[in-house]
Amino acid sequence: MWYVIQVQTGREEQIMEEARSYQVQEYFDEIFAPRYERKRKYLGEWHMESSLLFPGYLFVISAHPEELYKALKRIPQLTKLLGTGEKWTPMSEEDIESVELLSGREHLMKFSEGYMQGDKVIVTKGSLKGLEGKINRIDRHKRLAWLTVELFGRTVELQAGLEIIRKE
Repeated sequence: MWYVIQVQTGREEQIMEEARSYQVQEYFDEIFAPRYERKRKYLGEWHMESSLLFPGYLFVISAHPEELYKALKRIPQLTKLLGTGEKWTPMSEEDIESVELLSGREHLMKFSEGYMQGDKVIVTKGSLKGLEGKINRIDRHKRLAWLTVELFGRTVELQAGLEIIRKE
């Protein structure tokens, strides 16, 4: 089962390392923070980087949620485990599929390329291929796209790397 942990934004990597070292690792199969590839321009050149797809959230796959819940509570700076009250709720199958569709098995949303055909975006390669209908805004200069997806029972806006090669 997949679960979501809310952490202080900017501390995702630190919390993952603490989870691996606080004798918590025996209770989970994997802990990760999905990322997306993007390009940033500095020193006059474009460089590929990765940024957090869901800042402030970690995902954990575990078959032992009760033990994991108790062990994670020992980690300082852990904001909360998403669920209802004291019960830690697993992610729905639809949410898991959405996260896997966006970031794949490597938990990395690949940089995308495409072109504009009038007002329509056509993505030719990358993770956004097939998700054009979810794109609601593009910044061609920063090579970023914003897309809206349904996750955790609400609408979430995400950033993704997208370069528009040409306009038709």
